[in-house]
Amino acid sequence: MQARPLEGIRVVDYSHFLAGPYVGRCLAALGAEVIKVERPGSGDAGRQHATVLDDEQSAYFLHPRGKEFMQRLCDSADVFVENYRPGALKKLGLGYDELSARNPGLVYCSISAYGHTGPDAHRAGFGLIAEAKSGIMQMIGNPGEPPPLMRISLGDMYTGIHAVAAINAALLGRVKSGRGQHIDMALYDTLVSMHEYAVQCYTMQRIVPEQTGHDMPTSTLYGVFRAADGDLVIAAQVDDAWKRFAALVETHGGPAGFGTDARFHTLNGRNANRLDILSVVKPWVAARPVAEVLSLLDSIDVPSAKVQRIDEVLADPQIIARGMVVEQEHPRFGTLRLPNLPFRFSDCDTTIREVGPDLGQHNAEVAQSLGFDAAEIDAMQTDGVLYSKVRP
Repeated sequence: MQARPLEGIRVVDYSHFLAGPYVGRCLAALGAEVIKVERPGSGDAGRQHATVLDDEQSAYFLHPRGKEFMQRLCDSADVFVENYRPGALKKLGLGYDELSARNPGLVYCSISAYGHTGPDAHRAGFGLIAEAKSGIMQMIGNPGEPPPLMRISLGDMYTGIHAVAAINAALLGRVKSGRGQHIDMALYDTLVSMHEYAVQCYTMQRIVPEQTGHDMPTSTLYGVFRAADGDLVIAAQVDDAWKRFAALVETHGGPAGFGTDARFHTLNGRNANRLDILSVVKPWVAARPVAEVLSLLDSIDVPSAKVQRIDEVLADPQIIARGMVVEQEHPRFGTLRLPNLPFRFSDCDTTIREVGPDLGQHNAEVAQSLGFDAAEIDAMQTDGVLYSKVRP
């Protein structure tokens, strides 16, 4: 097995809840040494998240503080990740200009709601704000109703993985140039970049995509359908798949001629006659259990899937086979089951087996790696520069 791709790379993660910590988690899985910096005593805001197991442990973690200590730490780093409002870290002497002057090879990644330029750069924001402003939220849900919340941190996570890609590209570029650079990632930018058709709909045809509920009027048949005992999705929008699907429906109780109706044999024809199609497909699906519909569609190679609850996802043989649920042994909480990251390499294992450290657990170890001796470390702990749980 090869070493993981980023082994030997040191990352200082000065971020908090949620995009930045996801970057750190990904870089750690790829082999980087990630040193997370948090507030003494309270730590990352993620430690107070709803999934916290006690007052210090959730899905987010930490290490050291103090301006001089931080600058020295960043002198030893390859990557610095932060997601504070633009300008905040410059006031602390931890801006890109200051740190790169000391360490020209530093790849400095900033994540914020709106980025470091533009009229909104100074504004605070979360993933929810970017999801609303990006045009994505406006397109989901039922016509005439307020759009629903995504229920996953789309803005944070999508920006986070883009930041991982940008950081790796900058590290590769550094091999040739010898210099790092500043990466400016914005949640709003990232979500706007996701639009694969809405922007073109407007710029080319002046059409504003609207809420369509459970299917897509421009891609008939493609949507969510309610069966007798649950919900499923069907993707029969391609001509060949549609013809197989329509023939199947006719053969299994659908109206005569449904499978051979030429009106439905092209995408434009299906879209123009969408309501007629739905008037047949909806009751046909509703009369059968999910498993029966899926079995029938599998037999003719039409893509479909049950709309699964999270407990069904965790028990899914495909997810288990892919190692997407990992077990970690925690010294206080025993065996924890957590979602894995989706990286798969042919010749190295990027599954993280270690649990997240407690607040300040590795402070002395990190300080020692920077050349501080035992007396200096003890003094920093006494003075509160380094958090120590055992100190009064």
